[in-house]
Amino acid sequence: MINDTPIVLIVDDQSENRETIKDILADTGFDLREAENGQKALRLIEEEIPDLILLDAMMPVMDGFELARHIRANAQTKLIPIIMITALDSPQDRIKGLEAGVDDFVSRPFSIFELRARIKNLLRLRESLAELENAEQVIFSLAKAVEAKDSYTENHCNRLASLAESLGEFLGLGENDKLILRRGGILHDIGKIAISDQILLKPGRLTEQEFEVIKKHPVIGTEICAPLKTLRPVLPVIKHHHERFNGSGYPDGLAGENIPLHARIVGLVDCYDSLTTHRPYRPALSPEAALAICEEETKRGLWDPELFKSLKALLKEKYS
Repeated sequence: MINDTPIVLIVDDQSENRETIKDILADTGFDLREAENGQKALRLIEEEIPDLILLDAMMPVMDGFELARHIRANAQTKLIPIIMITALDSPQDRIKGLEAGVDDFVSRPFSIFELRARIKNLLRLRESLAELENAEQVIFSLAKAVEAKDSYTENHCNRLASLAESLGEFLGLGENDKLILRRGGILHDIGKIAISDQILLKPGRLTEQEFEVIKKHPVIGTEICAPLKTLRPVLPVIKHHHERFNGSGYPDGLAGENIPLHARIVGLVDCYDSLTTHRPYRPALSPEAALAICEEETKRGLWDPELFKSLKALLKEKYS
């Protein structure tokens, strides 16, 4: 969330430039901080994340382009708006800045009103992003609340997310795919928040009617997460992780490669982790025993055969 008093970090090796900007922003109510080079700026950012950075391009020790790349490479700081204030105004310099992660440019000499307007616009965007981040955090907290209902599923989502991501890496998938698998693993059962504890925590076998209620959770979970654009890539995982390769799953009875790849991965890993977790009606199975069951189910058509081979190879590598 953006600070009540926005923190603006001014990074410039020339003290007179920093003082000029501080004078321009003196009546804005911002918490103004300063650094004379990129390394000092990184130390300040580690202490407290600013809401916006005003950055010079050419500095000793670490220039503005390198600092911008460091900021964008860090998950904690990658959304900080960066305005580069520079005398460099060639297209090549601007392209270099954009590639480093700079959001906006102000060329020296600059208009006081232009600088203030650009800062205001980017802080407004930062506020909107912070609201989205907060909404996302609420949804992930809901997923944890589902898991916390049942002591036997403690840490299931984290284990599932980790193994699904590892399988994605084993398959050679890219970073975006691995992020979808990690988030999908955590959020796959979020729809169970709407299922009564009487059904969700029932120690014995579910009745046919109770199972029909349970089968609604993928659709409910999809509806919970759908309003957030950042979670849209994860929706197929949430909705389709109970589909089966032979078409016998739910909610849509998808089969084969019509089931999204990420959902096939999470579904298989979900089964494996559930088998290796202690339940009231059976002890946890060993990895070997769980894989044997998954292999038999693959032969019966429940799981993607190629994905199962990869999971088996990954776990052999992990436990060898």
